[in-house]
Amino acid sequence: MEVIIIVPLVLALFLFLSSFFTVKQQSAVVIERFGKFLSVRNSGLQLKIPVFDRIAGRVNLKIQQLDVIIETKTKDNVFIKMKVSVQFKVIPDKVYDAFYKLEYPHDQITAYVFDVVRAEVPKLKLDDVFERKDDIAIAVKRELNEAMTTYGYDIINTLVTDIDPDIQVKNAMNRINAADREKTAAEFEAESSRIRIVAKAKAEAESKRLQGQGIADQRREIARGLVESVEVLNSVGINSQEASALIVVTQHYDTLQAIGADANSNLILLPNSPQAGSDMLNNMVASFSASNQVGEMMKKNNKKLKPKDDFHHVPTPPPANENDVTE
Repeated sequence: MEVIIIVPLVLALFLFLSSFFTVKQQSAVVIERFGKFLSVRNSGLQLKIPVFDRIAGRVNLKIQQLDVIIETKTKDNVFIKMKVSVQFKVIPDKVYDAFYKLEYPHDQITAYVFDVVRAEVPKLKLDDVFERKDDIAIAVKRELNEAMTTYGYDIINTLVTDIDPDIQVKNAMNRINAADREKTAAEFEAESSRIRIVAKAKAEAESKRLQGQGIADQRREIARGLVESVEVLNSVGINSQEASALIVVTQHYDTLQAIGADANSNLILLPNSPQAGSDMLNNMVASFSASNQVGEMMKKNNKKLKPKDDFHHVPTPPPANENDVTE
């Protein structure tokens, strides 16, 4: 008797508990009664009639992502693989359409993505595909929105996340890019070399100018020193010719001393005999004496050749005509 009472109680408790169910956040539950759509239940604790009502399915209301890999070719006949990421979700007000009208939404979205990409990419060259990938993504989103809204799906965004050409094409593109960068580097190196050459030339020119200025100043000071030396020698009774000869001989010996001070010098000064200094002095004194004698003789000759101003010749005028001569 007790067993007969317990069984109905357990069954009643089971039916009572099965009347309650929970729906998770960002999801919806479709309830059917005897196989016919009854209602859509949202998140929280829900109640249904046991035996009569059943949970037909659960619909995810979160944003989902579907990655579609497509192989197609460009306008310049280059085969590429593209990865298009589609972000979508079920519209909360259209759970019925999303659950009953479309059985395999991922396959449907993939088909539309294939259709749009293979219609858009063959219009573009390979370089344009990389530059206009956003335009391709916008075209995919526009087409998907028009088609999937009817089925209760909202396309949030579409992204072209990868463009992968054939390996040979990629190598060729890398070589082109490397050659272009090498060309740019060569241009910069040439410009740098030109700047260095110009700067070096300017520095050398400035150095030569300063060197010339220094030599000029040095010679000016040497000349001033020679003048002072000659004046000092003149004050002790040595004339200018003898003083000049003495200075030249002194410079000759100074030069010999400077050459001998450098052990690695290969410079030879000619003449370099012991009597070279005295010979040079005698020759210079004799030359100065001869030049003085020549100068005195030229002055005397110039005095003798002066014109005479005290005698004036008056020419006889010619006769007027032949008759006057006869008479």
